[in-house]
Amino acid sequence: MADKSHEGLKWVMRAGYGARAMIYATIGILAIFAAFSSVEASGTKDSLQTLRAQPFGIIALWMIGIGLLGYMVWRVIAGIADVEDHGTDAKGIVARAGQVTTGLIHAGIGVSVLSLAMGTGGSGGDSTQDWTARLMSMPMGRYIVAVGALVLLGAGVYYCYKGWSGKYKEHLAASTFTTRFDPAIKGGLVIYGILLSLVALSIGIAALNADPSQAGGLGKALHTVRAQPYGPVLLGLAGLGLLGFALYNMIEAVFRIVPKVEGPDVETLAKAATG
Repeated sequence: MADKSHEGLKWVMRAGYGARAMIYATIGILAIFAAFSSVEASGTKDSLQTLRAQPFGIIALWMIGIGLLGYMVWRVIAGIADVEDHGTDAKGIVARAGQVTTGLIHAGIGVSVLSLAMGTGGSGGDSTQDWTARLMSMPMGRYIVAVGALVLLGAGVYYCYKGWSGKYKEHLAASTFTTRFDPAIKGGLVIYGILLSLVALSIGIAALNADPSQAGGLGKALHTVRAQPYGPVLLGLAGLGLLGFALYNMIEAVFRIVPKVEGPDVETLAKAATG
């Protein structure tokens, strides 16, 4: 049964996914540009720095930062109130804990984006290396970083599985738009999962060697792709994949089904594919 008390949460969710779409669209466009020029591919931090320098860039950063805080609210409430009906068994508890965790992570990113919008976020550098160095300076820091790398690798593998298997279709409303762009969504999820796995591997290697400089974020993953045979072509494909992932987030913002808001009778993309 639908619970309209959570109706307002849908708008917070839409702002959050919209903010993610803007970030990955920016990174994807810059990666495609880098594939056909001598410019290096940019990670999240550098891409946002580039965005800040554009007309209306600061306004865009404010929108992204606030949207990411909205995403945090959505994920935390979704996990605690179980608005997506994951349940209270072991699998459901893990899924809900994952929602809260990703919400808190995005809150940290949102604060960083807002700091950048206000001109206090610093410039250059690799935030992944910064965080890895900070964690390694703590007692048992290498092990904390190693566990984080394993969790991130699991997330990357899951994104690949989610895209390849079509599991994402279970929570998207069926429409002409979602059906038409389904291949782009699938490719975007798989490519993002691969890039996230590369990030996880670099962090794992940093933990193994106790060397934070070996850790890297999305920018380093894109550099790794470009260093391979036919690197510019692969980088261009990675950029297209990130645009596909941005499209996925935009579609999530508009077409994601929240069971406790819409009820159980909304036709999903999965049902339409088998119906």
